[in-house]
Amino acid sequence: MAKQFDIVFFGGMGDLALHKLLPAMYRCEVDSEYADDCRIILTSRKDLTGAEFEAKVKTSLVNELAADENVDINWPQFFARLECVSLNISEGGDEWVDFSSSFKGREDILRIFYLSIPPGIYESCSENLDKYKLISKTARIILEKPIGVDLESAKIINATVGKYFDEDNIFRIDHYLGKETVQNLLALRFTNILLDDVWDNRSIDHVQISITETVGLEGRAGYYNDVGALRDMAQNHLLQLLCLVAMEPPHEMNADNLRAEKLKILKALKPITEDNVTQTIVRGQYSEGVLNNQVANAYIDDLGSDFGGSDIETFVALKAEIGNWRWAGVPFYLRTGKRLKKRAAEILIEFKALPHAVFPAKFGKVQPNQLRIKLQPEEGIELTLMGKKMHDREMHLKPVTLSFDFADSFDGHVRPAYQRLILDVVDGNSSLFLHREEVEQAWSWITPILQCWEADSDSKPASYSSGSWGPLAAELMIEKDGRSWVEPGSK
Repeated sequence: MAKQFDIVFFGGMGDLALHKLLPAMYRCEVDSEYADDCRIILTSRKDLTGAEFEAKVKTSLVNELAADENVDINWPQFFARLECVSLNISEGGDEWVDFSSSFKGREDILRIFYLSIPPGIYESCSENLDKYKLISKTARIILEKPIGVDLESAKIINATVGKYFDEDNIFRIDHYLGKETVQNLLALRFTNILLDDVWDNRSIDHVQISITETVGLEGRAGYYNDVGALRDMAQNHLLQLLCLVAMEPPHEMNADNLRAEKLKILKALKPITEDNVTQTIVRGQYSEGVLNNQVANAYIDDLGSDFGGSDIETFVALKAEIGNWRWAGVPFYLRTGKRLKKRAAEILIEFKALPHAVFPAKFGKVQPNQLRIKLQPEEGIELTLMGKKMHDREMHLKPVTLSFDFADSFDGHVRPAYQRLILDVVDGNSSLFLHREEVEQAWSWITPILQCWEADSDSKPASYSSGSWGPLAAELMIEKDGRSWVEPGSK
Protein backbone atom coordinates (compact mmCIF):
# COMPACT_ATOMS: atom_id res chain seq x y z
CA MET A 1 0.00 0.00 0.00
CA ALA A 2 1.39 3.42 -0.98
CA LYS A 3 2.43 5.55 1.99
CA GLN A 4 2.10 9.31 2.46
CA PHE A 5 5.01 11.10 4.12
CA ASP A 6 7.61 13.83 3.84
CA ILE A 7 11.22 12.83 4.49
CA VAL A 8 14.06 15.31 5.00
CA PHE A 9 17.66 14.17 4.63
CA PHE A 10 19.90 16.59 6.51
CA GLY A 11 23.24 16.18 4.77
CA GLY A 12 21.33 15.15 1.67
CA MET A 13 24.21 15.85 -0.70
CA GLY A 14 26.77 13.94 1.38
CA ASP A 15 28.37 10.58 0.60
CA LEU A 16 25.93 8.48 2.63
CA ALA A 17 22.92 10.08 1.01
CA LEU A 18 24.27 9.84 -2.52
CA HIS A 19 25.64 6.30 -2.23
CA LYS A 20 23.06 4.62 0.01
CA LEU A 21 20.01 6.67 0.96
CA LEU A 22 18.94 8.03 -2.42
CA PRO A 23 19.29 4.65 -4.16
CA ALA A 24 17.11 3.22 -1.37
CA MET A 25 14.50 5.93 -1.95
CA TYR A 26 14.62 5.32 -5.70
CA ARG A 27 13.90 1.64 -5.14
CA CYS A 28 10.87 2.66 -3.10
CA GLU A 29 9.65 4.44 -6.24
CA VAL A 30 10.19 1.29 -8.29
CA ASP A 31 8.28 -0.73 -5.68
CA SER A 32 5.36 1.77 -5.65
CA GLU A 33 5.82 2.62 -1.96
CA TYR A 34 4.90 6.30 -2.32
CA ALA A 35 1.59 8.11 -2.33
CA ASP A 36 1.36 10.71 -5.08
CA ASP A 37 2.28 13.71 -2.91
CA CYS A 38 5.22 12.23 -0.99
CA ARG A 39 8.21 14.57 -0.84
CA ILE A 40 11.94 13.86 -0.48
CA ILE A 41 13.82 16.96 0.69
CA LEU A 42 17.61 17.08 0.60
CA THR A 43 19.52 19.79 2.45
CA SER A 44 22.80 21.08 1.08
CA ARG A 45 25.44 23.46 2.40
CA LYS A 46 25.56 25.29 -0.92
CA ASP A 47 23.09 26.37 -3.56
CA LEU A 48 22.74 24.03 -6.51
CA THR A 49 21.04 24.94 -9.75
CA GLY A 50 18.27 22.65 -10.91
CA ALA A 51 20.50 21.16 -13.59
CA GLU A 52 23.39 20.61 -11.18
CA PHE A 53 21.11 18.97 -8.64
CA GLU A 54 19.47 16.67 -11.20
CA ALA A 55 22.81 15.63 -12.70
CA LYS A 56 24.36 14.88 -9.29
CA VAL A 57 21.46 12.74 -8.11
CA LYS A 58 21.02 10.87 -11.37
CA THR A 59 24.74 10.16 -11.64
CA SER A 60 24.77 8.71 -8.13
CA LEU A 61 21.85 6.42 -8.98
CA VAL A 62 23.44 5.21 -12.21
CA ASN A 63 26.64 4.43 -10.33
CA GLU A 64 25.02 2.70 -7.36
CA LEU A 65 22.10 0.74 -8.81
CA ALA A 66 22.49 -2.67 -10.41
CA ALA A 67 23.05 -2.97 -14.13
CA ASP A 68 19.52 -4.32 -14.69
CA GLU A 69 17.88 -1.40 -12.86
CA ASN A 70 17.00 1.09 -15.58
CA VAL A 71 17.07 4.51 -13.92
CA ASP A 72 15.36 6.23 -16.86
CA ILE A 73 12.10 4.29 -16.47
CA ASN A 74 11.14 5.73 -13.07
CA TRP A 75 13.28 8.84 -13.12
CA PRO A 76 10.63 11.48 -14.07
CA GLN A 77 8.25 10.66 -11.22
CA PHE A 78 11.10 10.16 -8.76
CA PHE A 79 12.82 13.43 -9.59
CA ALA A 80 9.49 15.24 -9.30
CA ARG A 81 9.44 14.29 -5.59
CA LEU A 82 12.91 15.67 -4.91
CA GLU A 83 13.65 19.11 -3.51
CA CYS A 84 17.08 20.52 -2.72
CA VAL A 85 17.22 23.14 0.02
CA SER A 86 20.25 25.25 0.88
CA LEU A 87 20.39 25.23 4.67
CA ASN A 88 22.91 25.98 7.40
CA ILE A 89 21.87 23.24 9.82
CA SER A 90 23.63 24.68 12.88
CA GLU A 91 22.43 28.27 12.58
CA GLY A 92 18.94 29.68 12.40
CA GLY A 93 17.76 32.52 10.20
CA ASP A 94 15.86 33.18 7.00
CA GLU A 95 16.81 29.85 5.45
CA TRP A 96 15.06 28.02 8.30
CA VAL A 97 12.04 30.32 8.05
CA ASP A 98 11.67 29.51 4.34
CA PHE A 99 12.28 25.82 5.02
CA SER A 100 9.59 25.75 7.71
CA SER A 101 7.06 27.52 5.48
CA SER A 102 7.25 24.69 2.94
CA PHE A 103 5.48 22.43 5.44
CA LYS A 104 2.44 24.65 5.97
CA GLY A 105 -0.77 22.80 5.27
CA ARG A 106 0.99 19.44 5.69
CA GLU A 107 0.84 19.24 9.50
CA ASP A 108 -1.06 15.94 9.50
CA ILE A 109 1.32 14.21 7.09
CA LEU A 110 4.01 12.00 8.61
CA ARG A 111 7.37 13.79 8.83
CA ILE A 112 10.69 12.00 8.99
CA PHE A 113 13.95 13.82 9.69
CA TYR A 114 17.03 11.79 8.79
CA LEU A 115 20.20 13.18 10.39
CA SER A 116 22.94 12.09 7.99
CA ILE A 117 25.26 14.61 9.64
CA PRO A 118 28.03 14.54 12.27
CA PRO A 119 26.70 13.83 15.78
CA GLY A 120 28.23 17.09 16.95
CA ILE A 121 25.42 19.03 15.26
CA TYR A 122 22.52 16.78 16.29
CA GLU A 123 21.77 19.20 19.11
CA SER A 124 21.65 22.37 17.04
CA CYS A 125 19.62 20.62 14.34
CA SER A 126 17.08 19.39 16.90
CA GLU A 127 16.91 22.84 18.49
CA ASN A 128 16.17 24.46 15.14
CA LEU A 129 13.53 21.87 14.30
CA ASP A 130 11.83 22.84 17.56
CA LYS A 131 12.44 26.59 17.24
CA TYR A 132 10.90 26.74 13.79
CA LYS A 133 7.98 24.51 14.80
CA LEU A 134 8.80 21.64 12.47
CA ILE A 135 8.31 18.90 15.08
CA SER A 136 4.68 18.03 14.43
CA LYS A 137 2.70 15.39 16.29
CA THR A 138 3.60 12.95 13.50
CA ALA A 139 7.33 13.72 13.39
CA ARG A 140 10.01 11.00 13.69
CA ILE A 141 13.79 11.34 13.67
CA ILE A 142 16.48 8.93 12.41
CA LEU A 143 19.96 9.15 13.92
CA GLU A 144 22.98 7.79 12.06
CA LYS A 145 25.90 6.21 13.88
CA PRO A 146 28.01 6.81 15.78
CA ILE A 147 25.85 7.91 18.70
CA GLY A 148 28.73 9.60 20.49
CA VAL A 149 32.37 8.62 20.90
CA ASP A 150 32.09 7.21 24.44
CA LEU A 151 29.50 6.63 27.17
CA GLU A 152 29.38 10.25 28.34
CA SER A 153 28.90 11.74 24.85
CA ALA A 154 26.28 9.09 23.98
CA LYS A 155 24.27 10.06 27.05
CA ILE A 156 24.48 13.73 26.08
CA ILE A 157 23.25 13.06 22.54
CA ASN A 158 20.40 10.85 23.77
CA ALA A 159 19.36 13.42 26.36
CA THR A 160 19.58 16.28 23.86
CA VAL A 161 17.48 14.66 21.14
CA GLY A 162 15.19 13.27 23.86
CA LYS A 163 14.26 16.83 24.88
CA TYR A 164 12.47 17.26 21.57
CA PHE A 165 11.38 13.75 20.54
CA ASP A 166 9.80 10.95 22.55
CA GLU A 167 11.83 7.72 22.61
CA ASP A 168 9.17 5.99 20.48
CA ASN A 169 9.84 8.53 17.72
CA ILE A 170 13.65 8.23 17.78
CA PHE A 171 15.09 5.65 15.39
CA ARG A 172 18.83 4.97 15.85
CA ILE A 173 19.83 3.16 12.69
CA ASP A 174 22.32 0.32 12.24
CA HIS A 175 22.04 -0.74 8.62
CA TYR A 176 23.41 -4.23 9.33
CA LEU A 177 20.19 -4.99 11.18
CA GLY A 178 18.24 -4.31 7.99
CA LYS A 179 20.04 -6.96 5.96
CA GLU A 180 17.84 -9.85 4.91
CA THR A 181 20.35 -12.38 6.19
CA VAL A 182 20.16 -10.88 9.66
CA GLN A 183 16.40 -11.30 9.55
CA ASN A 184 16.94 -14.86 8.44
CA LEU A 185 19.22 -15.39 11.43
CA LEU A 186 16.23 -14.71 13.69
CA ALA A 187 14.03 -16.99 11.59
CA LEU A 188 16.72 -19.68 11.60
CA ARG A 189 17.11 -19.54 15.37
CA PHE A 190 13.52 -19.27 16.47
CA THR A 191 11.57 -21.42 13.99
CA ASN A 192 13.71 -24.56 13.67
CA ILE A 193 13.69 -27.20 16.38
CA LEU A 194 16.77 -28.80 14.79
CA LEU A 195 18.86 -25.87 15.98
CA ASP A 196 17.15 -25.11 19.27
CA ASP A 197 18.80 -27.91 21.23
CA VAL A 198 22.31 -27.19 19.92
CA TRP A 199 22.30 -23.40 20.39
CA ASP A 200 24.29 -23.27 23.62
CA ASN A 201 27.60 -24.11 25.28
CA ARG A 202 26.93 -27.84 25.23
CA SER A 203 27.23 -27.94 21.44
CA ILE A 204 28.90 -24.71 20.27
CA ASP A 205 32.65 -24.35 20.63
CA HIS A 206 32.99 -20.71 19.63
CA VAL A 207 31.58 -17.94 17.42
CA GLN A 208 33.44 -15.68 14.97
CA ILE A 209 31.95 -12.43 13.69
CA SER A 210 33.97 -10.68 10.97
CA ILE A 211 33.36 -7.45 9.08
CA THR A 212 36.30 -6.93 6.75
CA GLU A 213 36.83 -4.11 4.25
CA THR A 214 39.24 -3.66 1.36
CA VAL A 215 38.83 0.13 1.25
CA GLY A 216 40.94 2.63 3.14
CA LEU A 217 39.79 6.09 4.18
CA GLU A 218 37.84 6.87 1.00
CA GLY A 219 37.82 10.61 1.69
CA ARG A 220 36.78 10.26 5.34
CA ALA A 221 40.13 11.09 6.96
CA GLY A 222 38.79 13.84 9.22
CA TYR A 223 36.03 11.64 10.58
CA TYR A 224 37.85 8.33 10.79
CA ASN A 225 40.99 9.62 12.48
CA ASP A 226 38.85 10.84 15.38
CA VAL A 227 36.95 7.58 15.67
CA GLY A 228 38.87 4.43 14.68
CA ALA A 229 37.69 0.87 14.16
CA LEU A 230 36.52 0.15 17.71
CA ARG A 231 34.11 3.09 17.78
CA ASP A 232 33.19 2.95 14.11
CA MET A 233 32.36 -0.75 13.83
CA ALA A 234 32.70 -2.75 17.04
CA GLN A 235 30.52 -0.64 19.31
CA ASN A 236 27.53 -0.93 17.01
CA HIS A 237 27.66 -3.45 14.13
CA LEU A 238 29.70 -6.20 15.79
CA LEU A 239 27.97 -6.00 19.16
CA GLN A 240 24.54 -5.95 17.57
CA LEU A 241 25.32 -9.10 15.58
CA LEU A 242 26.66 -10.73 18.74
CA CYS A 243 23.38 -9.92 20.49
CA LEU A 244 21.29 -11.50 17.75
CA VAL A 245 23.34 -14.71 17.89
CA ALA A 246 23.34 -14.91 21.68
CA MET A 247 19.97 -13.51 22.81
CA GLU A 248 17.28 -15.65 24.39
CA PRO A 249 14.06 -16.28 22.44
CA PRO A 250 11.61 -13.43 23.07
CA HIS A 251 8.16 -14.61 24.14
CA GLU A 252 6.78 -12.65 21.18
CA MET A 253 8.58 -11.07 18.24
CA ASN A 254 8.16 -7.31 18.70
CA ALA A 255 10.41 -4.30 19.25
CA ASP A 256 10.17 -4.15 23.04
CA ASN A 257 10.89 -7.85 23.52
CA LEU A 258 13.78 -7.92 21.04
CA ARG A 259 15.41 -4.94 22.67
CA ALA A 260 14.94 -6.39 26.16
CA GLU A 261 16.69 -9.63 25.19
CA LYS A 262 19.55 -7.85 23.42
CA LEU A 263 20.02 -5.61 26.44
CA LYS A 264 20.38 -8.67 28.69
CA ILE A 265 23.28 -9.88 26.54
CA LEU A 266 25.02 -6.50 26.60
CA LYS A 267 24.73 -6.42 30.39
CA ALA A 268 26.11 -9.97 30.62
CA LEU A 269 29.31 -9.20 28.67
CA LYS A 270 32.33 -9.73 30.90
CA PRO A 271 34.28 -6.48 31.30
CA ILE A 272 37.55 -5.89 29.49
CA THR A 273 39.79 -3.95 31.89
CA GLU A 274 43.45 -3.10 32.34
CA ASP A 275 43.92 -6.55 33.87
CA ASN A 276 42.96 -8.44 30.70
CA VAL A 277 42.94 -5.90 27.84
CA THR A 278 46.23 -7.06 26.34
CA GLN A 279 45.07 -10.70 26.33
CA THR A 280 41.63 -10.09 24.86
CA ILE A 281 42.00 -7.31 22.28
CA VAL A 282 44.37 -6.47 19.42
CA ARG A 283 44.44 -3.24 17.47
CA GLY A 284 46.29 -2.57 14.24
CA GLN A 285 46.95 0.02 11.56
CA TYR A 286 47.48 -0.81 7.90
CA SER A 287 50.82 -0.20 6.26
CA GLU A 288 51.74 -0.29 2.57
CA GLY A 289 51.01 -3.56 0.81
CA VAL A 290 49.53 -5.22 -2.26
CA LEU A 291 45.77 -5.45 -2.65
CA ASN A 292 44.09 -6.77 -5.79
CA ASN A 293 47.48 -6.79 -7.53
CA GLN A 294 48.01 -3.08 -6.89
CA VAL A 295 50.19 -1.27 -4.40
CA ALA A 296 48.08 0.13 -1.57
CA ASN A 297 49.20 3.04 0.60
CA ALA A 298 49.83 2.97 4.32
CA TYR A 299 47.24 4.62 6.55
CA ILE A 300 49.59 7.50 7.32
CA ASP A 301 50.00 8.20 3.60
CA ASP A 302 46.23 8.09 3.05
CA LEU A 303 45.79 10.43 5.99
CA GLY A 304 48.06 13.05 4.50
CA SER A 305 50.62 15.46 5.89
CA ASP A 306 48.02 17.73 7.54
CA PHE A 307 47.57 15.22 10.36
CA GLY A 308 51.24 14.65 11.18
CA GLY A 309 50.92 10.97 12.04
CA SER A 310 48.34 8.99 13.97
CA ASP A 311 47.98 6.13 16.43
CA ILE A 312 44.35 5.47 15.53
CA GLU A 313 43.45 1.83 14.89
CA THR A 314 42.14 0.68 11.49
CA PHE A 315 41.79 -2.91 12.73
CA VAL A 316 40.52 -4.44 15.93
CA ALA A 317 40.07 -8.05 17.03
CA LEU A 318 38.72 -8.97 20.43
CA LYS A 319 37.51 -11.87 22.49
CA ALA A 320 34.15 -11.34 24.19
CA GLU A 321 32.62 -13.62 26.79
CA ILE A 322 29.04 -13.71 28.00
CA GLY A 323 28.45 -14.47 31.66
CA ASN A 324 25.25 -16.48 31.56
CA TRP A 325 24.28 -20.15 31.63
CA ARG A 326 23.73 -20.54 27.90
CA TRP A 327 27.08 -19.13 26.81
CA ALA A 328 29.45 -19.71 29.73
CA GLY A 329 32.79 -20.88 28.32
CA VAL A 330 31.94 -20.02 24.67
CA PRO A 331 34.21 -17.24 23.34
CA PHE A 332 32.91 -14.78 20.75
CA TYR A 333 35.78 -13.58 18.54
CA LEU A 334 35.03 -10.27 16.83
CA ARG A 335 37.17 -8.57 14.19
CA THR A 336 36.93 -5.72 11.75
CA GLY A 337 39.43 -3.77 9.71
CA LYS A 338 40.24 -1.73 6.64
CA ARG A 339 42.50 -2.63 3.71
CA LEU A 340 42.12 -6.33 4.40
CA LYS A 341 42.36 -9.10 1.84
CA LYS A 342 38.66 -9.43 1.12
CA ARG A 343 35.44 -7.49 1.66
CA ALA A 344 33.04 -9.62 3.66
CA ALA A 345 30.72 -9.71 6.63
CA GLU A 346 30.06 -13.11 8.17
CA ILE A 347 29.02 -14.90 11.32
CA LEU A 348 30.66 -18.29 11.78
CA ILE A 349 29.38 -20.70 14.41
CA GLU A 350 31.68 -23.64 14.99
CA PHE A 351 30.29 -26.63 16.85
CA LYS A 352 32.22 -28.87 19.17
CA ALA A 353 34.01 -31.98 17.98
CA LEU A 354 32.38 -35.35 18.51
CA PRO A 355 33.33 -36.95 21.84
CA HIS A 356 34.43 -40.19 20.16
CA ALA A 357 35.87 -40.89 16.69
CA VAL A 358 34.07 -43.83 15.07
CA PHE A 359 36.07 -43.73 11.84
CA PRO A 360 39.84 -44.35 11.96
CA ALA A 361 42.07 -41.42 11.04
CA LYS A 362 43.04 -43.10 7.75
CA PHE A 363 39.55 -42.35 6.37
CA GLY A 364 40.11 -38.60 6.71
CA LYS A 365 40.05 -35.92 9.36
CA VAL A 366 36.65 -35.29 10.93
CA GLN A 367 36.21 -31.53 11.04
CA PRO A 368 33.75 -29.72 13.34
CA ASN A 369 30.40 -28.74 11.86
CA GLN A 370 30.11 -25.06 10.96
CA LEU A 371 27.17 -22.75 10.34
CA ARG A 372 28.17 -19.75 8.23
CA ILE A 373 25.84 -16.75 7.93
CA LYS A 374 26.99 -14.54 5.05
CA LEU A 375 25.92 -10.89 5.20
CA GLN A 376 27.96 -9.35 2.36
CA PRO A 377 28.80 -9.23 -0.47
CA GLU A 378 26.62 -12.30 -1.07
CA GLU A 379 23.80 -13.05 1.35
CA GLY A 380 23.11 -16.62 2.35
CA ILE A 381 23.54 -19.40 4.88
CA GLU A 382 25.84 -22.43 4.68
CA LEU A 383 25.98 -25.50 6.88
CA THR A 384 29.10 -27.65 6.67
CA LEU A 385 28.74 -31.31 7.65
CA MET A 386 30.93 -34.37 7.18
CA GLY A 387 30.11 -36.85 4.44
CA LYS A 388 31.61 -39.60 2.29
CA LYS A 389 33.39 -38.80 -0.94
CA MET A 390 31.19 -39.82 -3.84
CA HIS A 391 32.38 -42.36 -6.46
CA ASP A 392 34.99 -43.85 -4.13
CA ARG A 393 34.51 -47.49 -3.15
CA GLU A 394 36.62 -46.92 -0.06
CA MET A 395 35.39 -44.73 2.78
CA HIS A 396 36.95 -41.29 2.36
CA LEU A 397 35.50 -38.53 4.53
CA LYS A 398 35.26 -34.90 3.48
CA PRO A 399 33.36 -31.75 4.53
CA VAL A 400 30.17 -31.14 2.54
CA THR A 401 28.48 -27.74 2.44
CA LEU A 402 24.71 -27.29 2.25
CA SER A 403 24.05 -23.83 0.83
CA PHE A 404 21.00 -21.60 1.15
CA ASP A 405 21.58 -18.80 -1.37
CA PHE A 406 18.91 -16.11 -1.24
CA ALA A 407 19.29 -15.18 -4.89
CA ASP A 408 18.63 -18.79 -5.94
CA SER A 409 15.89 -19.47 -3.38
CA PHE A 410 13.60 -16.46 -3.80
CA ASP A 411 12.19 -14.61 -6.78
CA GLY A 412 12.65 -10.87 -7.07
CA HIS A 413 15.37 -8.61 -5.76
CA VAL A 414 16.50 -8.57 -2.15
CA ARG A 415 15.57 -5.27 -0.55
CA PRO A 416 18.67 -3.30 0.46
CA ALA A 417 19.03 -2.64 4.17
CA TYR A 418 18.44 1.11 4.06
CA GLN A 419 15.26 0.72 2.02
CA ARG A 420 13.90 -1.80 4.49
CA LEU A 421 14.78 0.34 7.50
CA ILE A 422 13.40 3.61 6.13
CA LEU A 423 10.10 1.90 5.34
CA ASP A 424 10.08 0.50 8.88
CA VAL A 425 10.34 4.08 10.17
CA VAL A 426 7.38 5.02 7.97
CA ASP A 427 5.43 2.12 9.50
CA GLY A 428 6.54 3.02 13.03
CA ASN A 429 8.21 -0.39 13.44
CA SER A 430 11.26 0.05 15.69
CA SER A 431 12.20 -3.65 15.94
CA LEU A 432 15.43 -3.21 13.97
CA PHE A 433 16.52 0.03 15.62
CA LEU A 434 18.52 0.67 18.76
CA HIS A 435 16.95 1.82 21.99
CA ARG A 436 18.68 4.45 24.11
CA GLU A 437 19.54 1.84 26.75
CA GLU A 438 21.18 -0.44 24.17
CA VAL A 439 23.43 2.32 22.90
CA GLU A 440 24.50 3.37 26.36
CA GLN A 441 25.05 -0.20 27.57
CA ALA A 442 27.24 -0.95 24.53
CA TRP A 443 29.29 2.16 25.26
CA SER A 444 29.60 1.18 28.91
CA TRP A 445 31.42 -1.98 27.73
CA ILE A 446 33.52 -0.26 25.04
CA THR A 447 34.54 2.88 26.92
CA PRO A 448 36.84 1.12 29.46
CA ILE A 449 38.81 -0.34 26.53
CA LEU A 450 39.34 3.16 25.14
CA GLN A 451 40.39 4.37 28.57
CA CYS A 452 42.93 1.55 28.86
CA TRP A 453 44.46 2.54 25.53
CA GLU A 454 44.58 6.21 26.49
CA ALA A 455 46.19 5.40 29.85
CA ASP A 456 48.95 3.29 28.28
CA SER A 457 51.00 5.72 26.23
CA ASP A 458 53.42 2.96 25.23
CA SER A 459 50.69 0.86 23.60
CA LYS A 460 50.43 1.45 19.84
CA PRO A 461 48.49 -0.28 17.06
CA ALA A 462 50.39 -3.18 15.49
CA SER A 463 51.30 -2.70 11.85
CA TYR A 464 49.78 -4.98 9.21
CA SER A 465 50.27 -5.01 5.46
CA SER A 466 47.45 -3.85 3.23
CA GLY A 467 45.98 -6.92 1.55
CA SER A 468 46.58 -9.18 4.56
CA TRP A 469 44.12 -10.39 7.22
CA GLY A 470 45.46 -8.05 9.87
CA PRO A 471 48.31 -8.07 12.40
CA LEU A 472 49.99 -11.29 13.49
CA ALA A 473 48.93 -10.57 17.08
CA ALA A 474 45.30 -11.18 16.09
CA GLU A 475 46.21 -14.67 14.89
CA LEU A 476 48.14 -15.36 18.08
CA MET A 477 45.25 -14.17 20.25
CA ILE A 478 42.90 -16.86 18.95
CA GLU A 479 45.58 -19.51 18.47
CA LYS A 480 46.48 -19.44 22.15
CA ASP A 481 42.95 -20.77 22.73
CA GLY A 482 43.60 -23.64 20.30
CA ARG A 483 41.49 -22.09 17.53
CA SER A 484 42.08 -20.14 14.33
CA TRP A 485 40.31 -17.51 12.28
CA VAL A 486 38.28 -18.86 9.38
CA GLU A 487 38.66 -16.82 6.22
CA PRO A 488 35.35 -15.17 5.28
CA GLY A 489 33.88 -16.62 2.13
CA SER A 490 36.03 -19.76 2.19
CA LYS A 491 34.58 -23.24 2.21
